[in-house]
Amino acid sequence: MRVSSVDDVIAWATFAGAWLLVAGPLYQGSVELGEMQFDHQGIQGQAAAAQEARTRPSAWWWLLPPVMYVLYRRWYKALRRSMLAQLTETQREQFTSFQSRSTGWITVAAGATLLAAGETWHIVRHYAWPAWPAWLFWLLVVVMLAVAVTNTAVRMLSAARERQP
Repeated sequence: MRVSSVDDVIAWATFAGAWLLVAGPLYQGSVELGEMQFDHQGIQGQAAAAQEARTRPSAWWWLLPPVMYVLYRRWYKALRRSMLAQLTETQREQFTSFQSRSTGWITVAAGATLLAAGETWHIVRHYAWPAWPAWLFWLLVVVMLAVAVTNTAVRMLSAARERQP
């Protein structure tokens, strides 16, 4: 059964639109997070000092993933508490603001990626299995995600070069 050319255009338009919804939050989040006033060196120094004081769970625990998950979560929470205790109030505010914003943008981009994967599936199904093999779906998802991330990286590097004298 051959669908009309209007159906083709609509299918490709929703596919492209969904992937633009992935690229947009990735780029906008990168811009906003890059513009934040943030004491990177001070916070990284405190994080490194806190990490040296706590030993990470042994990799052998990966043989029992649920146990490793619990041990890692406990280790991470203790590490975070000790690091935050060493930061100044301003650094703590900067760190929590950065973490909240980055979590928000990652969540938006992840949701958009799921929607885009659905539209990618519809494109593959639109042309039926005999014409387009199933592995093409996974290839399209990987390629489109790489394009979205590369777009953000190139734009951020270009903007950084333009700011330098």
